[in-house]
Amino acid sequence: MSGHNKWAQIKHKKAITDAKKSKIFSKLVRFISVEAKLSGGKESPGLRAAIEKAKKVNMPSENIERAIKKASEPGAHMDAITYEAYGPGGAGIIIETLTDSKNRTAQDIKHILVKNGFALGGIGSVTWSFKKEKSPEGLVWIPTSNISLLDSDLELLDKLVEELENNDDVQDVYTNAE
Repeated sequence: MSGHNKWAQIKHKKAITDAKKSKIFSKLVRFISVEAKLSGGKESPGLRAAIEKAKKVNMPSENIERAIKKASEPGAHMDAITYEAYGPGGAGIIIETLTDSKNRTAQDIKHILVKNGFALGGIGSVTWSFKKEKSPEGLVWIPTSNISLLDSDLELLDKLVEELENNDDVQDVYTNAE
């Protein structure tokens, strides 16, 4: 009679959903912190967009307020860094990060790319095929030219993007694959 204990099943499902929420919340806290730091703790369009993004995923108001308060204190410093790479089939990849340690994040991104058989590109090597536009979520990269990929390359790209997004410092990953 294995599996008869309903609480055990609920506990495992809750642990999985809580882990997913925690990862999303930690990324949003970093995003809110950077926007609050830029605005000096005062309300700005960027900070409003960050708060709206947090509210869409049901982040508690206390967490949002704590992130804003912590960012307005001296000492905390987060950097927004954009990395560029070419993925499977020559697809361009833009990786946006928020980090308190540039060296750690750069090494993590390089490790993920090398592990999957790719490398970082130089500055401007991929961004030429994208344009930055304003959207309800803030500024996003929109591809100006798309690349068709084979199914095998598309699977590799999906795996790579998923691995990159699992990194705590990575905020968004953009690609020009169709």
